[in-house]
Amino acid sequence: MQASEKVVLLTGGARRVGAAIARELAARGCRLALHYRRSRPEAEALATALQQEFATVVEPFRADLSEAGAPERLLQQVEERFGRLDGLVNNASLYRPAPFSELSLEDWQKMEAIHVRAPLFLSRAAWPLLRVQAGSIVNIGDVHAEIPLRGYLPYSVSKAALLALTRALAKELGPELRVNSVSPGVVLWAEGQDPPDGDRAGLLARTALKREGEPADIARAVAWLLFDAGYVTGQNIVVDGGRMLY
Repeated sequence: MQASEKVVLLTGGARRVGAAIARELAARGCRLALHYRRSRPEAEALATALQQEFATVVEPFRADLSEAGAPERLLQQVEERFGRLDGLVNNASLYRPAPFSELSLEDWQKMEAIHVRAPLFLSRAAWPLLRVQAGSIVNIGDVHAEIPLRGYLPYSVSKAALLALTRALAKELGPELRVNSVSPGVVLWAEGQDPPDGDRAGLLARTALKREGEPADIARAVAWLLFDAGYVTGQNIVVDGGRMLY
């Protein structure tokens, strides 16, 4: 299936893995609705660079997806700008520690809002547009959804809920839409901190390929699920170099 001229909404697309996904989709000729929350300079710079390099349309959209009604407002803006939607990539994420002894309701609510509630209501808002194009949804999970990370309980549990949401949506929205997820392993280290489950060398030693991956590895998996995996739905593709074998 050709991706040229298709419209994809990518959340959290301004930096890191999101920026790699944006580049991969732009390279395939997609027109992008590039969502960001705080990273306006990065989003605008990326949009300009991708438009110049790939001669496609990349439009930044700002939204705080944890706010009530924000998913619906964002989808309305995307529809007004592009008139259609072929794919939704729920990549927006929040990664921060929450020691169990200090765990608060606010810690949970912030993680649940971004990793579960926003993808759910974005998917519901996008459904009328996506079904017209027999489109696809891809959620970005994490290996820690299945191997919980000590000290990051709300993060790990909310990412596990996102995988459950992926399977539930695949049932709810099939046969018109396909819904899948991608779970990265080590493709970028967390900014300003070492892994909480050991040093970097030790973590890579517990990975079958003995090396970290690249954001482009995740981006290619996302593009495959969006456009080339016509008989795949309700699945989670783990891209971790064999980390989960240990």
